[in-house]
Amino acid sequence: MTKQEQKNILVTGGAGYVGSHCAKALAKAGYAPVVFDNFSTGHRDFVRWGPVIEGDVRDAVALKDAVAQTRPIAVMHFAALSLVGQSVEQPDLYKQVNCGGTRNLLDAMTTSEFSGNVPPLVFSSTAAIFGEPDVDLIDEAAGKKPGNPYGETKLACEEMIQASGVDHGLRSACLRYFNAAGADPDEEIGEHHNPETHLIPIILDAALGRRDGIRIFGNDYATADGTAVRDYIHVSDLARAHVAALDHLLKDGKSLALNLGTGTGASVREVIDAASRVTGSTIPTTDAARRAGDPPRLVADPSLAYKLLSWQAVRSDIETIVTDAWAWHRKRFTPEITS
Repeated sequence: MTKQEQKNILVTGGAGYVGSHCAKALAKAGYAPVVFDNFSTGHRDFVRWGPVIEGDVRDAVALKDAVAQTRPIAVMHFAALSLVGQSVEQPDLYKQVNCGGTRNLLDAMTTSEFSGNVPPLVFSSTAAIFGEPDVDLIDEAAGKKPGNPYGETKLACEEMIQASGVDHGLRSACLRYFNAAGADPDEEIGEHHNPETHLIPIILDAALGRRDGIRIFGNDYATADGTAVRDYIHVSDLARAHVAALDHLLKDGKSLALNLGTGTGASVREVIDAASRVTGSTIPTTDAARRAGDPPRLVADPSLAYKLLSWQAVRSDIETIVTDAWAWHRKRFTPEITS
């Protein structure tokens, strides 16, 4: 094994939004990320910090070959489908990609090739595994009652990972994001989905004139301004958490399951107001009925992540999130404008 290979980290889904930010953070921390992605939702120009192996996690042979080729000291697993609405319409597809892909990865990682020394795994999970708990702050002990197939598949993946810990000695960190947001402060990468379903890029599209305005789903919640409250966490803070979890596991730390958020929330109206200040634009809005399954408030209790990893969000106030997202959004969609 070469000196370079001694720091290889296999990053499935590393061309996607969170995965690409984590690949950059890995490289900055001295690791050598190797991206495995099928580019169905990821972006080729987001792969900038190491080589790429093109493949699909549903292809067990391709994954096994990628692990054998890379010989990673650890794996970060982001490859998944993540649209709640789509998961309701196509639950079998979500089982195939999210659960089947994770099963294939675990099988590839626990082969005899590693002689019992299974590389640790950092898994991209989600607060959707909790469903709609009626608490101010959601901690790791909250009941897990996912309300859609997406959350169900992610919970099933966590359970498979835990079982591999028992059966094969796999050490893992399951990191449950709340609302990932923002963009790389260096403006190299950011949030770009097709279709776009996340609030902040939709608002910024309206500010750029790429859409007529936005709909506010529900203005009669029991919140300060009547709109739903969510815990927005800067994608760069998420990337730091992944590297911290990786460092913990590589130092023979125990398996973890942690909620990643800020402990505070911002309402839809507060996000719109912040975007208006940052962009200098009036954001046209239309009130619409609540969406089924949208709880009034979802906010993390991130104290365990601080206790175990000394990690906390440092860039996740809503003004900074929107400012970073706006700088990248303008650069991405109006390249003649320099920020």
